[in-house]
Amino acid sequence: MEELANLFHGFAVALQPFNIIVMILGIVLGVIIGVLPGLGGANGVAILLPLTFSMPPTSAIIMLSCIYWGALFGGAITSILFNIPGEPWSVATTFDGYPMAQQGKAGEALTAAFTSSFVGALFAVIMITLVAPLVASFALQFGPAEKFAVYFLAFCSFVGLSKEPPFKTVAAMMIGFALAAVGLDSITGQLRLTFGVTELLNGFDFLIAVIGLFGIGEILLTMEEGLSFRGGNAKINLRVVLHTWKEMPAYWLTSLRSCLIGCWMGITPAGATPASFMSYGIAKRLSKRGKKFGHGEIEGVVAPETAAHAAGTAALLPMLSLGVPGSPTAAVLLGGLLIWGLQPGPMLFVEQKEFVWGLIASMYLGNLVGLLVVLTCVPIFAAILRIPFSIIAPLILVLCAIGAYSVHSSTFDVVLMLVFGVLGYLFKKCGYPLAPLVLAIVLGDKAEEAFRQSLLGSQGSLAVFFSNGLVGTIMVLGLIALFWSAIQEGYSRLRAATA
Repeated sequence: MEELANLFHGFAVALQPFNIIVMILGIVLGVIIGVLPGLGGANGVAILLPLTFSMPPTSAIIMLSCIYWGALFGGAITSILFNIPGEPWSVATTFDGYPMAQQGKAGEALTAAFTSSFVGALFAVIMITLVAPLVASFALQFGPAEKFAVYFLAFCSFVGLSKEPPFKTVAAMMIGFALAAVGLDSITGQLRLTFGVTELLNGFDFLIAVIGLFGIGEILLTMEEGLSFRGGNAKINLRVVLHTWKEMPAYWLTSLRSCLIGCWMGITPAGATPASFMSYGIAKRLSKRGKKFGHGEIEGVVAPETAAHAAGTAALLPMLSLGVPGSPTAAVLLGGLLIWGLQPGPMLFVEQKEFVWGLIASMYLGNLVGLLVVLTCVPIFAAILRIPFSIIAPLILVLCAIGAYSVHSSTFDVVLMLVFGVLGYLFKKCGYPLAPLVLAIVLGDKAEEAFRQSLLGSQGSLAVFFSNGLVGTIMVLGLIALFWSAIQEGYSRLRAATA
């Protein structure tokens, strides 16, 4: 009952006129970002983060999270109408969404995608409402060793559960750790890796790094590919919406399964992209119409969109309750919370109840507003792709530069942003994932601090990380996640040998 009362109080916060305005603005900006290939939720949140510095923290996080919801919705528009995935997790939507559009069913495909996205997000938000306070109260038992174990689990999960090559994931993470170590040592007060550059005394600003890695890196890559937008028109009217909604209850089992897959992949750091592919693959295997997948089957749109939105929303659960982001966008939001002086984790639910429950309430409202916006404004958003990319790219570059400069009013930050942009471009060209790099930059110094505090308290003994059932269990889970691929391979060989 206490959580229910807190949620109602959160709705009172989220329904304040200014918060409603920033909610709608965030959704619209997010859909535009999702429509434009090369951007995305993490990029949009990173680029627009400086715009929120003058807002109260609750309003700022509502706007940024709504940008994220809008980007999740917007990625489906280009996938279905233009066969251009606006987001990585929208690739699976193109398999059946674009064939439906070619068959003159673009309205049905878009309605199914938007509705499925709403259902997946709603399922995940309900889960966050019920589970987050329990996870947070449990996490109050955490000391330095337990905190390091959680960080260790997050890092190991990225290595072992990710679809990326483990070597590349570890390499990206090591670079992130090195970047996080620049500046003053929080334990000894000594300078590290500054090389006499006074601007680096406080280390690399997280926001500068993210704007460069995501925004500039993606633009450079897109400019090299010479991307041009081509596509057709789409119309959604009430008749199409009602007809599609009448069909969708037949796929309730697919939606429920996709919600569960998405929530699991969101809480673990696997993310929305593998969730959408996994959900699509399982739906294709289990559906009675599986052989028609890839030729314009509406169930092939429902499955990936539901899972992607559930995963994208569920990724905020570990960020809020444990301070460990479950996705690159959650990592960017985590950096924003730290900039506003808020420390994500179990104490956030105790010290900043109004903030937490205002955010959770805005998740309900933001997804509802997002559904209404995209259902009514699809032709307008699709028209954005008629603008030549040669005009859009410079506008994005200027916006990135303004965002970087506004952090400390320093031209050095703009130069750093460009350096990180080149680094992000090289990472993408070489096939190295950016998510582990971002995670390491955000959590590297905190993990190091928890690790060293634990060793100081135990006189240098590593046994402190197995000193009780809680920390030992988390460390063992981390080791299992780290070697999960090897465990699966060994199990498969054992079964083959005994068969």
